[in-house]
Amino acid sequence: GVEQIKVSTTEEMFKAVMDNLDRADIVIKSAAPADYKVEKVSDKKIKSESITLTLVKNPDIAKAVGEKKGDKKLVIFSAETHDCEKNAQAKLVKKNADMAILNDVTQQGAGFNVDTNIVTIITKDKTEKLPLMEKSVLAGEILDRVIRLK
Repeated sequence: GVEQIKVSTTEEMFKAVMDNLDRADIVIKSAAPADYKVEKVSDKKIKSESITLTLVKNPDIAKAVGEKKGDKKLVIFSAETHDCEKNAQAKLVKKNADMAILNDVTQQGAGFNVDTNIVTIITKDKTEKLPLMEKSVLAGEILDRVIRLK
């Protein structure tokens, strides 16, 4: 029952998500695919000892979903290094999300390149800190809470 849609760029992912939004009840955006992209892409080899790249912002897929979701549920992830809870709560509001999974990537055993994580689940009504656990177990914990969203 799973349909895979392959994409190569953030723009392609944005289009795929928005084109299929009507088919979803819950949208879980685990991470921004890429916050920025190169402004000008060359189709030829660039011969230079040094190069300066100008970056431009990619579309914010979670924010676009939040603007059009209606009664659908939107879950976002917020990887942070400072002012973690404040930043995650701000993202929850800015993106019109129903739940934010705060990931303080400075904590031992949390973040990327490890099989465990420590998260705080934030909704408009509640903040719940979860202990260190395997990411596979955490996925079930998150889904249990998503199902209980009002």
